Amino acid sequence: MEDDREWMYEGRIVNGMFSNEWGDKVDEFVAFALRHPECVNGGTAIRCPCTLVKCQNKKFLNVETVKVHFYRNGFVPDYYVWIYHGEKQVHHRCSSSVRVLVSETDQMVSDNMNHTTYHRMVCDAAGPEFNPDEEPNAEARNFYDMIRAGDKPVYEGNCKHTQLSAAVRMLEIKCRHRCSQAWFDDMSNFIQELLPQDNLMPLDFYSTKKLVRGLGLPVQVIHCCVNNCMIYWGDDSNLNSCKKCGHARYKQKVRGSGNRLYIRKLKVPYKKMHYFPITPRLQRLYASTATANEMRWHSEHHMEDGKMCHPSDAPAWKHFDGCFPDFSSEVRNVRLGLFSDGFQPFDQSGQQYSLWPVVVTQYNLPPDLCMKEEFMFLTVLVSGPTNPKGKIDVFLQPLIAELKSLWGVGVQTYDISKRQNFQMRAALMWTINDFPAYSMMSG
Repeated sequence: MEDDREWMYEGRIVNGMFSNEWGDKVDEFVAFALRHPECVNGGTAIRCPCTLVKCQNKKFLNVETVKVHFYRNGFVPDYYVWIYHGEKQVHHRCSSSVRVLVSETDQMVSDNMNHTTYHRMVCDAAGPEFNPDEEPNAEARNFYDMIRAGDKPVYEGNCKHTQLSAAVRMLEIKCRHRCSQAWFDDMSNFIQELLPQDNLMPLDFYSTKKLVRGLGLPVQVIHCCVNNCMIYWGDDSNLNSCKKCGHARYKQKVRGSGNRLYIRKLKVPYKKMHYFPITPRLQRLYASTATANEMRWHSEHHMEDGKMCHPSDAPAWKHFDGCFPDFSSEVRNVRLGLFSDGFQPFDQSGQQYSLWPVVVTQYNLPPDLCMKEEFMFLTVLVSGPTNPKGKIDVFLQPLIAELKSLWGVGVQTYDISKRQNFQMRAALMWTINDFPAYSMMSG
């Protein structure tokens, strides 16, 4: 392909008609994209880089439809580097119209990549690019270490599985067939007997989990009062009984009666909740090349025909920007919404049980992404069996503390799209509930 790509934005229409020369170059672009299977979906669909809000390299369409979109709408601005269509050795366009090569570090990482399904999974989480001017922070470096682990073959000469892909596959098999940890350890030992001596296959369940730990997200299991009076968290984490009602935190160590007495070796709480911090997940949105650019969409898009298509078009959003200019001046700061509702997980059994998830979503992304399941973050899971009712604020304490920290201080985050660290802050804009849940969330 030619280095000069000004043709993408010039010469589409000549003397009131579509240019044949421009059409030939569009055909070359489509042929280039089809030569890269990793960028093709279903054999005939590629990402459409036209100017439509729903496209812009987000939506896969068949090649004929993509061509029609080109003729109607043209290319998305500044798409001189075809990163969504398989380009590796690329040239960036500077403001002075001078093109400079991508850093040697980027090219080295790209050349050494083994584009397996598991590697792309890690790349989506971390982003395989490095900044020669500003080093990624510690969190981002952990992601990059996972990429390096994914590059190592299980043993020399094996081209099907890397150390990481083999570990993930073993864990997937264990979960799918509901196998025990003992089965996993025995199978790992048997695989060791089949492989060469210098293989990198994990030895057991513990070492496998340790290897893939970087892909996971933290979770906190917090003990609760059985009557929903309090949670054993923060300053109260060491208490053994509820400071409100006096109920014991742990179940009795001795159970049974007569000659059949059983002694528990571990302390078992009467009730517990799960808290999933949102900060690491927000950081990953900026660490991933798939979402880092999209996180600025709310400030870069323009309202079409005066129609509101996103909360950022609403007067409430603009009013918030005017009230807190120090927050809105950094467009990468995150706007959040919160919603919660209870449901019955055991419909068929007839057992009465109320489970309350609390979900946080973020509105920086375009409308076709921000409401997708993968961008809705489960943060609090309040277990039953009873409805928490007016005491749900007890279980929201860890989330409120984290939101206050993100609003007041923020956290250092690595933005792979701009290749720089910045102090990311977040604001909870609103909550979304039906009226019964609204009354609970409002106290």
